[in-house]
Amino acid sequence: MSPVLAGVLQLLALIAALALAYRPLGDYMARVYSSDKHYKPEKWIYKAIGANPNAEMRWPAYLRAVLAFSAVSVLFLYGLQRAQGILPGSLGFSAIDPDQAFNTAASFVANTNWQSYYGEQAMGHVVQTGGLAVQNFVSAAVGMAVAVALVRGFARSRTGELGNFWSDLVRGVFRILLPISVIGAVILVACGAIQNFAGIHEVGQFLGGTQQWNGGAVASQEVIKELGTNGGGYFNANSAHPFENPNPFSNLFEIFLILVIPFSLTRTFGRMVGNLRQGYAILATMATIWIGFTALMMWTEFAHHGPAFDVSGGAMEGKETRFGVGASAIFSVATTLTSTGAVNSFHSSYTGLGGGIQLLGMQLGEIAPGGVGSGLYGMLIMAIIAVFIAGLMVGRTPEYLGKKIGTREIKFAACYILITPALVLGFTAAAMALDTPANSMTNTGAHGFSEILYAYTSGANNNGSAFAGLNADTQWFNSTIGIAMLLGRFLPMVFVLALAGSLAEQKPVPETAGTLRTDKPLYTGLLVGTILIVTGLTYFPALALGPLAEGLAS
Repeated sequence: MSPVLAGVLQLLALIAALALAYRPLGDYMARVYSSDKHYKPEKWIYKAIGANPNAEMRWPAYLRAVLAFSAVSVLFLYGLQRAQGILPGSLGFSAIDPDQAFNTAASFVANTNWQSYYGEQAMGHVVQTGGLAVQNFVSAAVGMAVAVALVRGFARSRTGELGNFWSDLVRGVFRILLPISVIGAVILVACGAIQNFAGIHEVGQFLGGTQQWNGGAVASQEVIKELGTNGGGYFNANSAHPFENPNPFSNLFEIFLILVIPFSLTRTFGRMVGNLRQGYAILATMATIWIGFTALMMWTEFAHHGPAFDVSGGAMEGKETRFGVGASAIFSVATTLTSTGAVNSFHSSYTGLGGGIQLLGMQLGEIAPGGVGSGLYGMLIMAIIAVFIAGLMVGRTPEYLGKKIGTREIKFAACYILITPALVLGFTAAAMALDTPANSMTNTGAHGFSEILYAYTSGANNNGSAFAGLNADTQWFNSTIGIAMLLGRFLPMVFVLALAGSLAEQKPVPETAGTLRTDKPLYTGLLVGTILIVTGLTYFPALALGPLAEGLAS
């Protein structure tokens, strides 16, 4: 079987699996977030934290709860890392340096999971399992809660109440993420991923010496890393490591985990607003971009530009022979079009145009299908922008799902789409202008610039993957990328929740003959075009200096 055909068949199998899970999972999540019932273990948690799960919150209260919980999470994870040297199960590792501890705490709480350290050489079992793995669950649940709050803003009227954050958080963890993770961990262990609390041991003989490996609860952390679109690896090689991703089946299963909740949330959205066709329109937009990017990536990486590519069947540099070009390309697009950041190959080794596709996927706002929760609310923001543009073209006040998109709503949406580019381009410009950050680049020229641009794009968009070749374990990068991750995660949430509150307060407007049908293919095409044009106008100059220049020169 040719490598191209193998890649296409894997893509078709992945689409089939996602299609089978779409309806039951989407409907189940809608029931979870619409239920009035609280299970006994959930009640224990509410009592322990002093929360009333039945108290409705307006958007300022919902936002304060999100920020307070996330701030406590940052402090807890920072303290856990700083105390590692005196904790049991530390495997002899010392405390994490302050700048790196801040960067890691910000990273995992912001659902970014950017790592400027070697996991197997820095973090013991307590920090990995009690700190990082816990944040994989709760940071994902925070994103889902904010998305559901925005959906309620569309579904409700004449009220500013958006639900209860604590209830949404706990249900997201215990009713959605945890059950799927248990099943997924069993599957990964069956595939060969490790799951233990073994210490450091020496293995084999390599060039006259031995190699040291430590065990860990890898399978359980791997599944929530993908399912929650987190991305942080137990080992530095991430999902290219055989302990995390043993074989082609586990690789395809992990891609499925990355995509299944973000895609299925469109069904949840349609169910909660009472119009499944609206959910299908959002799904069609996400799927069009995802399939298009995957096809482009496979084409660039399979293209033969010399005898070495001909012999290997594509651009194999930096890719695992277990997976090949096709599976690596599919994984790469899945991880950069979501906020996952997990890698089964090394993105810096992709062709120049392949690296550009990875960058553009993140710069779209990671909305196709995006992270758990963040992908849906990001896409709904772009849907509002598209409706506004359509309204300008026909001279009519824009409406979406029976809500008028007025000056207030469009200001919130505009602020949302401007925050991340400002962080990415601002920090990239500062890093390139100063001597110390630039000295961290392994490569010069267009590829070196792409390393810096990729780092801040990954951080501010809460992706977490790295272009490699960049020494990011410095005070400058640990601090600035940490700030970019926090601002890129929580500032957009401010405007999402403010928009949700504004929409929930409105009186629904009846649909008329002049109302734009947002459940039709025409609107889907408009939405895809809006996303690509807005992103292109924002990032094209930077992309031209980096991956485009490198790709055209090769």
